[in-house]
Amino acid sequence: MLQNNPELKSKIDQLWNKFWSGGISNPLTAIEQITYLLFMKRIDELDQKRQADAEWTGEKYASKFEGGWIPPEYRSQQEPEKFAIDKRTLRWSEFKRMQAEEMLQHVQGKVFPFLKDLNGVESNFTHHMKNAVFVIPKPALLVEAAKTIDEIFEIMERDSRENGQAFQDIQGDVYEMLLSEIATAGKNGQFRTPRHIIKLMADLVQPQLGHKIADPACGSGGFLLGAYQYIVTQLAIKAGTTDLKPDEDGFVRTSVAAALTEKAQSILASSLWGYDIDATMVRLGLMNLMMHGIDEPHIDYRDTLSKSYTEESEYDIVMANPPFTGSIDKGDISENLQLGTTKTELLFVENIYRLLKKGGTACVIVPQGVLFGSGSAFKTLRQLLVERCDLKAVITLPSGVFKPYAGVSTAILLFTKVWGPKDKVTQPATEHVWFYEMAADGYSLDDRRSKQEGNGDLQDIIAKYYGRSPATDTDRTAKCFIVPRTEIAEEKNNYDLSLSRYKTELFEEVRYDAPGVILDRLIQAEVGDVDEAELAAIQGGIVRELLELKGMVG
Repeated sequence: MLQNNPELKSKIDQLWNKFWSGGISNPLTAIEQITYLLFMKRIDELDQKRQADAEWTGEKYASKFEGGWIPPEYRSQQEPEKFAIDKRTLRWSEFKRMQAEEMLQHVQGKVFPFLKDLNGVESNFTHHMKNAVFVIPKPALLVEAAKTIDEIFEIMERDSRENGQAFQDIQGDVYEMLLSEIATAGKNGQFRTPRHIIKLMADLVQPQLGHKIADPACGSGGFLLGAYQYIVTQLAIKAGTTDLKPDEDGFVRTSVAAALTEKAQSILASSLWGYDIDATMVRLGLMNLMMHGIDEPHIDYRDTLSKSYTEESEYDIVMANPPFTGSIDKGDISENLQLGTTKTELLFVENIYRLLKKGGTACVIVPQGVLFGSGSAFKTLRQLLVERCDLKAVITLPSGVFKPYAGVSTAILLFTKVWGPKDKVTQPATEHVWFYEMAADGYSLDDRRSKQEGNGDLQDIIAKYYGRSPATDTDRTAKCFIVPRTEIAEEKNNYDLSLSRYKTELFEEVRYDAPGVILDRLIQAEVGDVDEAELAAIQGGIVRELLELKGMVG
């Protein structure tokens, strides 16, 4: 995490300050422009690395910067090749050496249009980049930004060599910090999910190569990237990789997919599907995944709660932290959603249930109000989770997990779809629900979120979850325990899923002295060693009142 690398954090702050003083003060605009520059730099570096790897192994590799590029507006001309631009000049390593004015004109007029067209006219990336604009206004700002980005990459490379952390993960930390600026004001109810929470959720669902994985409110693609990294890591371990070490949160992860076969890479790239209603976030998500080696991500602009979105029973895995924006227009809600509410935190969970194939598993963050809300839609949703799904776990998170963006109390729901929406339930799918009360996640729960010693409850959750048993997890005074469905379904519990409903609190007996003894002690403390005459003289104020009280209690 960047908290542990003040040099890197300082460079990121410098980058923000340069954009602010350069006239780009909107955080969303700034992050978009910075991302374009990071993307230009990373695409060049990845291309050079793949070229070098291909030369070493003797394989063929077609560079993205080989040959000429004809801008789309000239392709219908009679001799379009006359307008071709040498792709080599579009590399970051080439244009960064230009003079300021020339560099700005070159990036605006050639490099950025090439970037938008990178995957070809028909690609999803090109489609979503169509309306993207490069708005860095001053040559000096572009030069300074390019210089700082080069310095950031140098620090990342050094950190990767010295600390053994994968370069992509450090780059992810940098990108996370940049993106966090967007969420400071809680834009549209969105706030970023910390990477260690994503890794925890990936370990709980254990996505596999060939699974179709979705996030219906994907933002910048954090959950899709988390699933990708989990799968790549498991494949690397199966292939015999032995030098992977746990990160500071105790998770073993790598983003390096070089050892994967071409077929495995193709399967994996076609496995990840994300949707968001913010066009800027869609672009950021696409570039985030592409910078991690996924050449053609499936991230699209779509309101997954609306009538226009009709997918159902499509996915093996859904991981999500959907926005909690309160409510949406009733007329826009998909007719497939039957809860009869406009509350998005309920609609998203119902929609995720519908998106799952039978046997598919979801891991979703919800506000804790979903667990105990008394409205009919709340109860109906909880009943659906318990009876039509195998609700495996409810993990409550401490309220500081999403600081500094929000102090909301949340929980993770882990469930597998057993019965479809139209199936007759002959037997409720859930037998037992495992509850865990996370007290710490390895970071301070204040706005600073600084790394603490150890990793909190993260690894304990994984160990306890996979070791859970109705026979042994019976102590309801512990931080985790199992509750049978029959108890949850009782009329008095009303399908309540809040951990506090079932937890047994331990009360320690504390003995106090009799009131008269306590009052004697207070009076003595007030008057000290005085004789009766002196006591009579000062029997005013608090001493008089204490004596009156003592007279009442005896």
